[in-house]
Amino acid sequence: MSAIDNLEVCLRSVGEEEDFQINKNTLHDVFSPQLFRRNAGIAIEKLEQHLSDRSIRGLDLIDPDILLQTVKNLMSEQAGMKISDEDKLKAIINLYINTGIQVHSPGYMGRQFSGVIPLAGVFDLVSSIVNQPSSFYEAAQLPSVVERIMADELNQFIGWPEGQFAMVTTSGGSLANLTAILAARNDKFPQFWSEGVAGLHKKVKPAIAVSEDSHYSVSRAAGIIGIGEDQIIRLPTNAKKQICLDKVQHVLDKAEQSGLKVFCLVASVGTTSMGAFDPIDELAEISREREIWLHVDGAHGASLLVSDQHRLKLKGIEKADSFVLDAHKMLFVPAMCTLLFYKNKQKSYCAFNQEASYVFEKKPDIYTEYDSAEQNFECTKRPLIMNLWVCWMLYGKSLFANKIDHLCHITQSVYQQLLTEHDFETLHSPEINILCFRYFPDGLEPTQIGDFQLMIRNRIRKDGKFFISKVDIDGTTALRVVFMNHEVTLEHFNQLLTEIRRIGLDLLQKVSNSNQSVVTR
Repeated sequence: MSAIDNLEVCLRSVGEEEDFQINKNTLHDVFSPQLFRRNAGIAIEKLEQHLSDRSIRGLDLIDPDILLQTVKNLMSEQAGMKISDEDKLKAIINLYINTGIQVHSPGYMGRQFSGVIPLAGVFDLVSSIVNQPSSFYEAAQLPSVVERIMADELNQFIGWPEGQFAMVTTSGGSLANLTAILAARNDKFPQFWSEGVAGLHKKVKPAIAVSEDSHYSVSRAAGIIGIGEDQIIRLPTNAKKQICLDKVQHVLDKAEQSGLKVFCLVASVGTTSMGAFDPIDELAEISREREIWLHVDGAHGASLLVSDQHRLKLKGIEKADSFVLDAHKMLFVPAMCTLLFYKNKQKSYCAFNQEASYVFEKKPDIYTEYDSAEQNFECTKRPLIMNLWVCWMLYGKSLFANKIDHLCHITQSVYQQLLTEHDFETLHSPEINILCFRYFPDGLEPTQIGDFQLMIRNRIRKDGKFFISKVDIDGTTALRVVFMNHEVTLEHFNQLLTEIRRIGLDLLQKVSNSNQSVVTR
């Protein structure tokens, strides 16, 4: 049954339960604790049903115009019938759940966001109700202290000297990358913040060096801070899509000879396309020798810090000047929750240099020591750290490490399985929980392989049983799976392969029939 059908069933049931009406014009009623309990009870019941559903399902992709009209119908009285607020709330929650990506289903293998630890979701509700913007200690005392505690907890896997590093929470890896690159720019060009480009010597052209396979947010950040596209140095990658060490020095030399001053090198651990890990240890040495700020985009892969099995993949991370970790990816808490780490605490203040008497105190005290607003783009910021800290405190590191280890293990099992399938080709040996591959059946022309993968992905998404993604590798489309759900087994993946073969052979047959039709005419 589709999400729209579910909504219609819900609306037809109006009147079967006792209505709980409130006076919408009375603020006291709208804000009443009693109404909150009833509404929360409805939401929790629906979410419990959602979490209990272990069926294999993908995405119920609905025509946007149909969904738009459905929502408009919900906002108006259905065919002149009075719909209680409680019934509307149930319908809205059903629609919200059913039209989303089913991150808790074994059919979900498509993206890098995760089904969350339920306790983290519960605490997100607490944060929403108490509403404590956490850039200032006076507004969010516990989150401000907890941010410091979690920084120390995670630093035991990094190894920086106590009290000399900093961690700041931000809303997403893109904003964290932007903030870190800003800090790097202002550290290397202190006059840039006040004077802009005009303050630089006319022969100085600030530049950043990035992997050819870096996330688009890195190039976007460069554009935002005034580094033109021509000043972005692309570092070649090897067959594993890692920055190729043998070519880095030559590319940087060439950039310097052309008048570019590279102030920041951005590496990745767990790239979005293939989950590749750049050689941080070696890149850190190159950056140190050249006095370049090394920033590591670890939005996906830096969480491996908590895994004893996989931490070695981050060798050298302690040498980075800054790095990003998205807890809403591989630490399984609600989005957004991004942690931005700086090796040098003082340099964490380089990104922004402002005065604002209504928030910034000119005379620091024991309270403002815990403010993060001067290190962070956001003024009003959700207490992002609380969902992670509560789970860490109650469950410990082992919960996160065990799930990470399991997801990496199932990815390796799937990879080994694909090596035995004659009609599939793998494009890399996975380093984390991301795997790219192609279906290449007999009768498929090599020139058609990219378009063929895209058609398969689109059919899978439309059919709604599985949800996978796609990516272009060396200019040709490939299928991509990301294992974020510990409920996914090798059997589920084999069912996906069966679905891919069924769809692929059906597409081939249609192409064959079309060609025969052309010959007959």
